[in-house]
Amino acid sequence: MSTAAQIHQQDLERLKSLRYMDDDFMTVCLADNFEGVELILRIVLGRADITVKSVRTQELMKNLQGRSAVLDVHAVDGANQEFDVEIQRSDAGAGAKRARHNSSLLDTHILKPGDDTEDIPDSYVIFITENDVMKGNQPLYPVERYVVIGEEKVLFGDGSHILYVNGKYRGNDEIGKLMHDFRSTNPEDMNYEVLAKRARYFKQDEKGVAVMCKIFEDMRNEAALNNARETAERLIRKGKMTLEEIAECIPMLSLDELKEIETRVMQLV
Repeated sequence: MSTAAQIHQQDLERLKSLRYMDDDFMTVCLADNFEGVELILRIVLGRADITVKSVRTQELMKNLQGRSAVLDVHAVDGANQEFDVEIQRSDAGAGAKRARHNSSLLDTHILKPGDDTEDIPDSYVIFITENDVMKGNQPLYPVERYVVIGEEKVLFGDGSHILYVNGKYRGNDEIGKLMHDFRSTNPEDMNYEVLAKRARYFKQDEKGVAVMCKIFEDMRNEAALNNARETAERLIRKGKMTLEEIAECIPMLSLDELKEIETRVMQLV
């Protein structure tokens, strides 16, 4: 079997094991999937009135003043409420400060110049986690701000909401069934057909499988390019080779790209 055939076979085996709990697969399945995103939001938030009008996956939300972020699923509903749905298999990636950061990014992109801050719609940052990161054995963990008045806590009501969904939850209710589907590798074993249909397409349909294999290839190429850039940067820092010599050793990078890397390295010195 040729190397290309071996890699293709490995991709097919990898595809079989993917679940909605894997962010790359989830974002592919939910891209432009209004019905699927609506289902998730309605179940997680316990609301039947959510109608999604916009869905973007792997969206870069820029922060010109600081760190930007790539949102797994960014949705907007008919009331202009904003939703950020994040998949986190690692507990470290679902920390409170990250939730705060994502929430603040949503807010900064909602209001346009001249808009009244009192008109800002609600925003929701939803973490669906592989593990029970809050360790409370609950299906959901809503996070809200409160005002402390004497001995009472009163909901602040600023419209900013953070919610953690326990991916380990297995109750016989809508959340339990949804989390079952998120961890299932077999579309035929899923409870919700709208999710199973997209998973089935990318796992079993010839065109869908081709799309996923192309994504795997692009990811390998991107990883190789990043490794090449890191190697070039190290060589430039050492200063023992010319850019032309580095270009011969790393043919993946053009001389112009190496000049850009050199300029960046010199700025950091």
